[in-house]
Amino acid sequence: MSNTLKKQYSAKISAVMAKEFGLTNPMSVPKVVKITLNVGLNASNKDPKLAETVAETIARISGQKPVETLSKKSIAAFKIREGMTVGMKATLRGERLWSFLDKFVNVTLPRVRDFRGLSMKSVDKNGNMSIGFKEHIAFPEIRPDEVERLHGIEVVITTTAGDRAKGLALFKALGFPFQAETKK
Repeated sequence: MSNTLKKQYSAKISAVMAKEFGLTNPMSVPKVVKITLNVGLNASNKDPKLAETVAETIARISGQKPVETLSKKSIAAFKIREGMTVGMKATLRGERLWSFLDKFVNVTLPRVRDFRGLSMKSVDKNGNMSIGFKEHIAFPEIRPDEVERLHGIEVVITTTAGDRAKGLALFKALGFPFQAETKK
C-alpha cells in the first residue's frame, strides 16, 4: 500500500520541522503517534441496534473492530450503571494511522458540509488535535443511502509535539486546512 503522506513526512516534513524548531535529535521531531475514533452512546436510548450500528460504522472507517467503553461508576441522573456500555472506540497506529490520516485530510474534511477550515482551538496545549463530527457521513467509507441512523464521531490525533506551537506546525505541514486567524 503506497502511503504518500508518510513518505512526505519522512522525506520533507520532519527535516523542515527540525530546522524550524532547532532540533538536532531526529527523535525529538514531532510526529503523529496514534489516532483514536470515539463515539459516545446515549444511555437513555433503549435502541439495541444503535451499539451495533456504531460498531459497524467505526469498523468501516478504521478498518478494525472497535472496543466497547464501559462506565466506571453508576450515575443515577444519567441512568448509567457501573459496567454499562457508554461508547465505542478504535485506536489506529502504524500503517492504518497513515492511510487514515491521508484519507482524512484529502477526502473526509473537504466532504464536510459548510466546511470553512479547522479552528486553531482544536489543538490543545500538548499539540494534540480533537475534531468532532455531528454526522458520520463525511467519511468516504460510509454510503449515505445505506445510513439508517446518524450519529456523531470524534477523531483525536495524538502527537509527540509537547506544546501547541509544534503541534500546529506539524498539522499545517501535514496539510490540515485551518481557518485564517482573525485579528482583534
